[in-house]
Amino acid sequence: MKLKKTITRLCTATLSSAVLLSTTSALPVSAAMSPDSNGFYYHDTFEDSSGNWEIRGSGEILLSGRHPFKGTNALLIKDRTSAWQGAQMALDTSTFIPGKSYSFNVFVDYEEGESTQNFLLSMQYTDSTGTVKYLHLAEGSTSRGQYLQLSNPSFQIPSDASDVYLYVETTDVYGNFYIDEAIVAADGVTIDSSGASQGYTAPKTPGDIRGDVNQDGRINLADLILAKRGMYSGFPNKQSQKAADIDKSGTVDNDDINYLQDFILKKINSFPKINKIDFNEMAGKFGNVSLATGYKKSNENNPLISQYFGADPGVMEYNGRVYVFMTDDHLLYSNGQLKDIEYGTINCIRCISSDDLVNWTDHGLINAAGSNGLCRWGGNSWAPTACHKKINGKEKFFLYFANGGNGIAVLEADSPTGPWKDPIGKALISRSTPNCGNVEWLFDPAVLVDDDGTGYLYFGGGVPSGQNAHPKTARCVKLGSDMTSIVGTPQTIDPPYLFEDSGIHKFNGKYYYSYCSNFSTGGNQYGLSGGAIQYMVSDYPLGPFTYVGEAFKGIGTFFGTGGNNHHTIFKFNNQWYLFYHAQYLQDNMGLKGGYRSTHIDKVTINSNGTIQAITGTKKGVSQIKSFDPFRTQRAATFSHQGGITISGSGDYSTVQAKKGSWYRVSGVDCGSGAETMTFKASSNTGCIVKVCTGSANGTVVSYVEIPAGSSMQEITVPVQGLSGKNDLYFVFNNNASVDSWKLD
Repeated sequence: MKLKKTITRLCTATLSSAVLLSTTSALPVSAAMSPDSNGFYYHDTFEDSSGNWEIRGSGEILLSGRHPFKGTNALLIKDRTSAWQGAQMALDTSTFIPGKSYSFNVFVDYEEGESTQNFLLSMQYTDSTGTVKYLHLAEGSTSRGQYLQLSNPSFQIPSDASDVYLYVETTDVYGNFYIDEAIVAADGVTIDSSGASQGYTAPKTPGDIRGDVNQDGRINLADLILAKRGMYSGFPNKQSQKAADIDKSGTVDNDDINYLQDFILKKINSFPKINKIDFNEMAGKFGNVSLATGYKKSNENNPLISQYFGADPGVMEYNGRVYVFMTDDHLLYSNGQLKDIEYGTINCIRCISSDDLVNWTDHGLINAAGSNGLCRWGGNSWAPTACHKKINGKEKFFLYFANGGNGIAVLEADSPTGPWKDPIGKALISRSTPNCGNVEWLFDPAVLVDDDGTGYLYFGGGVPSGQNAHPKTARCVKLGSDMTSIVGTPQTIDPPYLFEDSGIHKFNGKYYYSYCSNFSTGGNQYGLSGGAIQYMVSDYPLGPFTYVGEAFKGIGTFFGTGGNNHHTIFKFNNQWYLFYHAQYLQDNMGLKGGYRSTHIDKVTINSNGTIQAITGTKKGVSQIKSFDPFRTQRAATFSHQGGITISGSGDYSTVQAKKGSWYRVSGVDCGSGAETMTFKASSNTGCIVKVCTGSANGTVVSYVEIPAGSSMQEITVPVQGLSGKNDLYFVFNNNASVDSWKLD
């Protein structure tokens, strides 16, 4: 009872203080925006857009290059009829929490009218009684043509505020004015006269500080109140609950409350150390394990995945993530002997995705065709390509593929990973489609959604007898607004020495049709080679296209084993890339049979629009961003592996491991340090996972013991010595199924 009385006194004292009450009365329940490395939540430069700013009252806002404070544009507020009118921005109270303080800054200027003007940076909000109120954060006067900085580095939003708006106004006149470098930042961040931040130290990674229950970067009475409330009534989110579990027992109880209270009262200056794993004991239990062979070298990022083969990559970007759809080149055996690939057996599509181009999430297989497939009317699923488009206000995703060599199918979904459906129940392109009946190979689609939202489809291939130089078997057609129909008759494209593999991309307003050349190119007038990626250019999406040159030699030039060439040229994060397939993985495995894997290398497009010769490499591309382990990550996301298979599909694929299996996640940014790791996994027989840095036999940072049982469960274990950037290896000593993992 002594603990209860003490907490009651602390809570009563806190609730009697208006300031502390306001700190706890509007805690966020869902994930909120975090400041960047400068401490900025918002930094509106108005170079390309007006951001979240809108007109307040009457008037108009627009970007103007007449007199920016920095860069090339500022936001012009014009045609006002009252001084209170201006520019405003709504503040989301899940991020900008009533009762807490933030830094606000904007630069203002005017070019016409009186010699001086007075400006205000203000806030409008609705209080608990429903009354709309106004506050002034900063005020100042400036001369015509001279920018004025309005700044308040520590302004507390009223504790009962809702419907909060930040706005800029004048005190009396109502002429036009400009704003630039509008910044909302963390409390205490000062913005100097150049617009740069001062005095900000980034907080530790979320989950890094025990006791910070309300996740504001400080540990105080507000955290104690929320921890106590959460212990009895539940926490607003999982992160708060984990922060309140001071002793990392898995349960928030009186021991945790006691630790937190003593820390706030300065009876202790640190929390108790988390129980450590006995690494010697766990090493003994883990036993001797022979590692499964990995077929990608440690310093090689090609091919993209090594647990399966996948060819004919079609690429789509959505929400900062690259999705690659591939023909399922699955191994075939007869009487225990590996057979050559048989395309007639392929009726599935594999999907992988990445936001760093090195760690790839395997989303499993899409059962696209065949008796158990989505398109039961079709027998095969070759050479997929994908796109997305907003239709009737909702983002829709479309996956096109070839039904063997006799037509093009389309699938539709509400997410990039499905579930998919057959929206039309038949082929989108068939031999009965006008101007398509004489196409040798009615396959290999490519899709483009133009800047105006119009879709275009490209397809075809094959070489009629005696027409090596001009097969004229490529076609292009406009898609309907639903993306599942065509408009008009497909048009003929005449790519010199066409073989197959349509590709399409747009650069500087020009349309680039690319393709794989055939193998009868000797003595041609263009200087092109066989089995290589060629390209043509047009001012219009349906042509006419003019041949320009060769972008990428046949794959045998770079990897030894030759074969057909299939590609996508794609832009991501302002860099162009070539996705293509090769038989390098097959060769590394000591196999033969024509099994292909997807690779990626950089593309350089010259200012005049020509493409520099692309080189195929084993190294591939470098990781473009660090891997974030402090949010839940699918276990089926890794760069290298040995002995791993994948089950399930879409967003629910899981890793299947056996004794000796392992996988590596590259470039993991562990920040200033992690305390625990949570694994969601199951093992029918029981399994121990060894977590290492550097290599599969590297420095051990944790062990995860998965108890025997068939159901998935979350297991939280301590980690030690894990900080900074690392390659993490997960090594298994028995069979296991892993759903996801996360550091805290």
